[in-house]
Amino acid sequence: MLETETHGKGPLAGMRVIELAHIMSGPICGMMLADMGADVIKVEKIPGGDDCRRFAPILEGGESASFMIVNRNKRGVAINLKTDGGREVLRKMLATADVVTENYRRGTMEKLGMGYDALKAENPGLIYCAISGFGRSGPMADKGGFDLIAQGMSGLMSMTGEPGQAPIKAGSPVTDINAGILAALGICAAYAGKQKTGLGQMVDTSLFEAGLQQMYWAFANYFADGTVLPKAGSANPTSAPYQAFRTRDGWVNIGAANQSNYERLVGALDIAGLADDERFTTNAGRLKHRGALVEILTARLVERTTNEWLAAFDAIGLPSGPVLGVPEAVAHEQALARGMIVETTHPVAGRMRGLGLPIHFSDGLAQSPMPAPLLGQHTAEILREYGFSDERIHALKEEGAIIASDITA
Repeated sequence: MLETETHGKGPLAGMRVIELAHIMSGPICGMMLADMGADVIKVEKIPGGDDCRRFAPILEGGESASFMIVNRNKRGVAINLKTDGGREVLRKMLATADVVTENYRRGTMEKLGMGYDALKAENPGLIYCAISGFGRSGPMADKGGFDLIAQGMSGLMSMTGEPGQAPIKAGSPVTDINAGILAALGICAAYAGKQKTGLGQMVDTSLFEAGLQQMYWAFANYFADGTVLPKAGSANPTSAPYQAFRTRDGWVNIGAANQSNYERLVGALDIAGLADDERFTTNAGRLKHRGALVEILTARLVERTTNEWLAAFDAIGLPSGPVLGVPEAVAHEQALARGMIVETTHPVAGRMRGLGLPIHFSDGLAQSPMPAPLLGQHTAEILREYGFSDERIHALKEEGAIIASDITA
């Protein structure tokens, strides 16, 4: 695991991001940018800060593990935007920022006098990224959205689970996470454009679109001939066998997705007559008779343990892997080797583990981890950078416009 106190390295060093976004999708976007070197300033509301601070589990000192895992490498300020002083502070920050991210309902920033058009007039280079449930246009632009709703409307839940079951949400909030990734990608593209023109632009994505994007194979079938793929558990709709199989002591995923890998699997299993069974000699046949094939393969696979089969499959180059639980996944040697488990020392909660950046650069680590900020931890530090005097910072604190835990009363 990795731990260091440095900050500001990576390909996005020099980019300043003002994060007004909260909960998950926007903070994931900001964390990815921060991991790649951007100076991300997280602006939290008063009172209470980001609602994610109250999500379980709550750790020592009242800090939320959910908040900390998506807010690494950011500096934090707390601003009350219902006050004149709070709006003054935010407007000054946005006047020179490269990027602002928000995931409010449409119209919220306009009510504050800080919609995209107003901010663009003051800062033509600003990249304004809006993440919402359904996007900033269309008949549902004013409707709020959550991951569950987006998974249902995008078609994801119609395909997830075993045949005959009720609709099932993916265990991970995939549309929240993917929307954050898409937002970060859009910001990076807009930032590249800004280097050429000096001008920013609006970047707009949504949970709904993030869900639709996960449906490439399902839509390919539907667009081709109207086929609606049924639920198939862990199986793949385009090839077989490509799914999880039971073993003597657990499960193993087998990726025999093409003819050569299927033939490798047949050789490894050594099932009498399987190689010559005409039902399974082509992928089309294997898909048509998948039920029978799975029954035959399972009867053989349950004779040995997962690790025994993995050793046999690795020896012949057949793609395969175990089905791990959370404890096993975070302890896996490959996850550790790739720097995907990082450690920080939080000033209240102590030693914390989190997920590293899943992008690697030849110049080395994009960003070494800093813990998520306490509420208002860097307010005074950042306001000084914007030219606020200590006297003015104290006055804003007295007014209730800011929380600045880095100054005394």
